[in-house]
Amino acid sequence: MKNNIILLSVITLFSYCSQPTQSKGNIDTLPFYKEATFTPYWIDPEDTSLDNFHKISPFKLLNQEGEIITQETFKGKIYVTDFFFTICPGICPKMMNNMMDLQKEFLADTAILLLSHSVTPERDSVPVLKQYAEKKGILSKKWHLATGTQEEIYKLGRKDYFVEEDLGLEKEVDEFLHTENFVLIDKNSHIRGIYNGLRKASIRRLIEDIKILKQEG
Repeated sequence: MKNNIILLSVITLFSYCSQPTQSKGNIDTLPFYKEATFTPYWIDPEDTSLDNFHKISPFKLLNQEGEIITQETFKGKIYVTDFFFTICPGICPKMMNNMMDLQKEFLADTAILLLSHSVTPERDSVPVLKQYAEKKGILSKKWHLATGTQEEIYKLGRKDYFVEEDLGLEKEVDEFLHTENFVLIDKNSHIRGIYNGLRKASIRRLIEDIKILKQEG
């Protein structure tokens, strides 16, 4: 029993500390990421090399209000994104509860948005997402539930956000996408962190990292 308790403590500590930060003067900074390995790249946010660094590519989806959302919706915003489906009986409810914690934490902060993509868009139509949002208490101005074509959503998940961390393994375009990861995106569409959306310790780390990003201006 004692050994089990020690092992659990180590796992929890690793989950909390898995996202690196670095101090620059009196201000902590976050790395940038550009591939599924999530190797951190420490680059000054003002460095012009970031102009050619990996960014989330343009997209066009619909949210639960039937509104078109694109990269322009999130321009100049920090946002957290994940992938789910409304009838998911497994990890999704816990992920949604943890995303709800983020909604509560940053409710009054217009610089922070949330974006959840449906991985079953053929089922999760706008009315279905609207009903789901109302049931869960999801606020449309803060948190977008996105539907669209499966091809575009899966491409975003695997090629842009790297949510499955498959380290370059090729998958068929229609092979089911299912992951517990949350990804943190900065105001310039760069990936700045990946987090286990099932762990409260990881969500606390994410909240702190969002605050660090806000200091970048």
